[in-house]
Amino acid sequence: MILDWPTLLPLIFAGLMGVSILLYVILDGFDLGIGILFTGADDAEKDTMIAAIGPFWDANETWLVLAVGLLLVAFPVAHGVILTALYLPVFVLLLGLILRGVAFDFRAKVPVHRKGRWNMLFFAGSLLAALAQGYMLGIYVLGLQQGLPAMGFALLTAICLTAAYAAMGAAWLIYKTEGALQEKAVRWLRRALVLTVAGMGAVSLATPLASPRIFDKWFAWPQMALLAPLPVVSGLLFLWLWRISGKLPAEGDAHSLKPFIALALIFAAGFGGLAYSFYPYVVPERMTIWEAAAATDSLAFILIGTAFVLPVILGYTIYAYRVFGGKAVDLSYD
Repeated sequence: MILDWPTLLPLIFAGLMGVSILLYVILDGFDLGIGILFTGADDAEKDTMIAAIGPFWDANETWLVLAVGLLLVAFPVAHGVILTALYLPVFVLLLGLILRGVAFDFRAKVPVHRKGRWNMLFFAGSLLAALAQGYMLGIYVLGLQQGLPAMGFALLTAICLTAAYAAMGAAWLIYKTEGALQEKAVRWLRRALVLTVAGMGAVSLATPLASPRIFDKWFAWPQMALLAPLPVVSGLLFLWLWRISGKLPAEGDAHSLKPFIALALIFAAGFGGLAYSFYPYVVPERMTIWEAAAATDSLAFILIGTAFVLPVILGYTIYAYRVFGGKAVDLSYD
C-alpha cells in the first residue's frame, strides 16, 4: 500500500475515531456503571456516588460527541448506513443520556421527598444508555444483520456490556470512596465480572464466526501466534483482577486504583481485537475506510481543525482528573 495523502488521511481519521470510542467506553463507562449500581445503594451512598463522578461526567461524554462527529464528517456514507441500521437503539441511547443528564441536576434541586424519583430516572437513563450501546455493538459485530438470531445475540451483548460498565463503575468507586461503600463496591465488582467475562467471550467467539474473512485473519499462521497475546493477556488480567479484588479494601487504601486500570487494559485489548478484525472495513463486509471517506481536500481541512480541538479536549480532561483527584467529598451545586 502506497501511503500517499488519499490513502493516509482516511487511516488517520479511522484511528482518531477508534481512540475516541475507546476513551469514551472507558471514561463514560464508569459513570454509566455508577448509575446502574444506584439501586443497590442507600440515599447517603447515592450522594457519594454522584460526587465521585460529578466533576468528570460531562467531559467524559465529549469523547462520544467527537467520535460521532468524526464519523459524520470523515466517513459520511458510512455514517448514513450505520445510523440507518441502528436507528432505534441510537434513539434509546439518546433518550437514556437525556434522562440521566436531567436527573443528575434535578435530584439536587428538588425537595427531599421527590429526590427518589430522580434517582430512579438517573438509574433508568444509565441502564438504557448502556443496554443500547451493547445492542449496537452486537449488531455491528454481526455485520449489521437483522433477524431474530442477530437480535438475540445483540441482547446478550447488551446485558454483558451493561455488566462490564457496572464493573467499571464499581472499580471507580473502590478508588474514589472509603468505608462501607468501598466494601460494597468490591462486592459489586466481583459479581459484575462474571457477566463481563461472558460478554467478552461471546463477542470474541462470534466475531470470527460472523465472517470467513475475519476467521482467516485470526486463525491463519503466523497471525494466530502474533495475536495470541491479546486473549491471553486479557484472561490473565481477569484472573489477577479477581484475585486482587478479593483482598480489597486493603490497609492504607493500597491497590484501590488497580482494578480500574486492569479493566481499562482489558477493554483496550478487546477493542484492539475488534479493530484488527474489521480492518479495513468501516461498515463490516460492505464498505472499506477508503470507500466511505470524504474527499481528500475535505479531510485535510478537517484535520487542521482536529489538530486544535483534540489537544484541548485531552488537556481539560487530564486537568479535571488531576484537580479532582482523591476521595469523593460532598458535591455542591451552589
